Amino acid sequence: MIVTHAYRFALDPTPGQARALLRHAGAARVAFNWGITQVKANLGQREAERSYGIAEAGLTPSFGWSMYSLRKAWNAAKREVAPWWAECSKEAYATGLDQLARALKNWSDSRRGKRNGPRMGFPRYKSKRKTTPSVRFTTGTIRLEDDRRHVTLPVLGTIRASEGGGIHGGIPMT
Repeated sequence: MIVTHAYRFALDPTPGQARALLRHAGAARVAFNWGITQVKANLGQREAERSYGIAEAGLTPSFGWSMYSLRKAWNAAKREVAPWWAECSKEAYATGLDQLARALKNWSDSRRGKRNGPRMGFPRYKSKRKTTPSVRFTTGTIRLEDDRRHVTLPVLGTIRASEGGGIHGGIPMT
């Protein structure tokens, strides 16, 4: 049996590394906002076609909301949408698209009554100034160095972890 553990590290980046981390978080936000624009445009187009009396079979194909569909569409459009895309890890864009896929599923489940709790609204655009920057790394070169004071991340390289060995609370996050 394979057991997967996730850990959170409190990082102590240099000013240059901090800018690179913010650039990755910004890339996630850009991918999230791009996805919302695509989904809204598709929903609006299909609604307009319905108002013209076009049958369901003749409507513009629906835009997929799964992580896979969003990522496939992003990869097709990224050169025009974000010409700087190669400066960041693919994980940055995957973070934003995964957040959007989850938000759309939660919204859809809420509308259909499949989700407990109060009704959720349609996902909103993320503001550069109001959103807490975040990015998640799940693949690539990710390791805690032997000295337990440095973490290596894709594209970013080795970043110093804060005191205490760097593991947040010393407890693996699952």
